[in-house]
Amino acid sequence: MVLEGILVDLGLAQGPAAAIDGAIRFLVAFVALVFVGRAVVLPLIERAFDRRNLEPHAQRPLMKVAWFGVLFVAVAVAFGFGGFGNFLTSLATIAAAAALAIGIAMQSVISNFVAGVFIFTEKPFKIGDWIEWQEGDYSGIVEDISLRVTRVRTFDNELVTVPNSDLTDNAVKNPVAKDKLRQKFVFGIGYDDDIGMATDIIVEEANNHDGILDDPAPTVRLTELNDSDVGLQSRFWIADPARADFVRIRGEYIQRVKERFDREGIDIPYPYRTLEGGLSVESLDSIRPSGEPAE
Repeated sequence: MVLEGILVDLGLAQGPAAAIDGAIRFLVAFVALVFVGRAVVLPLIERAFDRRNLEPHAQRPLMKVAWFGVLFVAVAVAFGFGGFGNFLTSLATIAAAAALAIGIAMQSVISNFVAGVFIFTEKPFKIGDWIEWQEGDYSGIVEDISLRVTRVRTFDNELVTVPNSDLTDNAVKNPVAKDKLRQKFVFGIGYDDDIGMATDIIVEEANNHDGILDDPAPTVRLTELNDSDVGLQSRFWIADPARADFVRIRGEYIQRVKERFDREGIDIPYPYRTLEGGLSVESLDSIRPSGEPAE
């Protein structure tokens, strides 16, 4: 009875002629749909990716997913066209049960896959960008993005493989996403120093540095009154930011300001403590245990 049911589902119970006819119709429909998919559907998807300026490395895995989708649709429609509808229904039921079991067992893999799709489509960063995540605990240059993981080269030349879900479920900072980047640094001067002179020096050295933009102009604000110094926060902008340029420009600028402060007699104080009180010293006789002979 089971064999008879399978033969009926496949159309073989109606005779070899009907089975051959169904197989021919299935093959013709499958080939036609695959041809249409490759000639029409896939190019349309590729043009849609190009309009979104999707990187080539991101298009390749997504195009593979689209190709498997075309094959699945071709098989499903061809089965119906060939008269194997009942078989396709059984196949869909089995596939749904298998998908449920696989989904439960591979939740993390699926989560990373979906996160990878979001990274490809939303493009929070791209290969070559300098990113920071986990509240700045990790940072580096993006070397590769796949549908499951992103590979980042740290500034210590270590390769870190990060699950995509870690980068979509948490905040990721991309300092080089725009064409310019603002930096801040607090210079501490003594309470007896001239705040106006120090402010002028900080702004002048920013204007004299070729790597710092004139527009927006550098600014200085008094932001801190600490125990041992007055904090002047300098804000300046750099163009086309990259990690190497950011570190070099920032270091050169701070060094130039420090050298000007030294020449102009402006002090950069360091924290100090004043200890008050007395000190008493007892004789050895008063602290020698009783019964111990004196030397």
